[in-house]
Amino acid sequence: MHAATALIAEDEAALADELAETLETLWPQLSICATAVNGTEAVRLFDEHQPDVLFLDIEMPGLSGLEVAWRASRKSHVVFVTAYDRYAVAAFERGAVDYVVKPIDASRLADTVTRLKERLHTAPANLEDLLMALAERVAAPRDYIRWITASQGSDLRLITADDICYFQADNKCTLVVTARQESLIYRSIRELADSLDPATFWQIHRGTIVNVRHITGLTRDYRGRLRVRLRERKETLPVSAPYAHRFRQM
Repeated sequence: MHAATALIAEDEAALADELAETLETLWPQLSICATAVNGTEAVRLFDEHQPDVLFLDIEMPGLSGLEVAWRASRKSHVVFVTAYDRYAVAAFERGAVDYVVKPIDASRLADTVTRLKERLHTAPANLEDLLMALAERVAAPRDYIRWITASQGSDLRLITADDICYFQADNKCTLVVTARQESLIYRSIRELADSLDPATFWQIHRGTIVNVRHITGLTRDYRGRLRVRLRERKETLPVSAPYAHRFRQM
């Protein structure tokens, strides 16, 4: 049996490199035959190399990852790479090989590798029904959080999403921080991450989500670790290593 081959299609170069390096550690026998930076290139490289496995970002410039996956149906085993659990769970439950959620978690990817090795002995799945269902999800308008009702002492405040500088985990609650006030809500960072507009709110730490419109710059602490500066707040927010790639082009 020939050595397994894989194509990575991911428009964020740092993430593509991280995925390739982690795969090399977890699965040394796997050969990464090519890396595509957009959907159009992914289709060309897929036709050229016909890989056994396709690691495919769902949202890419040019052709979307879903459009590329049509080409791979019944030809390659597909692993979706996504920042959004709502896509990933649907894909996994409907019979795609697996999914990887950004940022890459090595232990989670190790589980994916185990499943891939088992499935290489079987024919790649027919993804047509799955892709139609996912396409409907992508096309549907997304209802992101537009305001938050939060506690401040004995009062309740209505805070618009635009006014929020960042969310910070605080024991079993989450702190909602605006330019001048701090309030508590009983929702976890994980719940919020899936309900906020990802174009505006970036998770930068396991316990922190920041509104990018309030970021004024970046700095580093005495250990060289990245921190975010905010326009109307004095404190800076630490950026943990798995999320640092978001700022590499800033």
